[in-house]
Amino acid sequence: MTSKHREPENFLRNPVEQPRLGDEFFQRDVLQVAPELVGKVLVRSFPTGEVRRFIIHEVEAYRGEEDLACHASKGRTSRTEVMYCEGGRIYVYLIYGMYWMLNFVTSEKDVPQAVLLRGIEGFNGPGKLSRALKLDKSFYGEQLSVSARLWIEESTERPSIICTTRIGIDYAGPKWSGKLWRWVAKV
Repeated sequence: MTSKHREPENFLRNPVEQPRLGDEFFQRDVLQVAPELVGKVLVRSFPTGEVRRFIIHEVEAYRGEEDLACHASKGRTSRTEVMYCEGGRIYVYLIYGMYWMLNFVTSEKDVPQAVLLRGIEGFNGPGKLSRALKLDKSFYGEQLSVSARLWIEESTERPSIICTTRIGIDYAGPKWSGKLWRWVAKV
């Protein structure tokens, strides 16, 4: 007997709409915001009218121009401009010409910080989750508190969390690659 692959029914696990997180949640230091996002609900409303909810399982923090793993370490550019806005905006960027990485800007104006989403319920890895959410450049700069396409809701889940080093940033040197700025829900 063979089993057919089925996409996880993530949206059924937390079907009740919860309060949407406001800008003030994101307008704090990334090291406060990032671990608090684990267990929250990422909501995607697709053009078809379908709305799906996913529990956030894994995030990483990127903290300003001094963090050599952060895009802002190269200064203010057209790519990083949204990171210099007040927290609560979406920062997406393309890697390998095929994956849009989903980040949420945190902190206050002119303090470039962001949280990278690395995993959501049913999808591990930032590339897989961005494909599942059908993200593209049009999300760049969108405000989470008012977006009709993507937002974060509170959750009744409070997972246990482990803290580890960030992934794939050895180029930033041992000081920055050794920071315990990745939070993962224990399964």
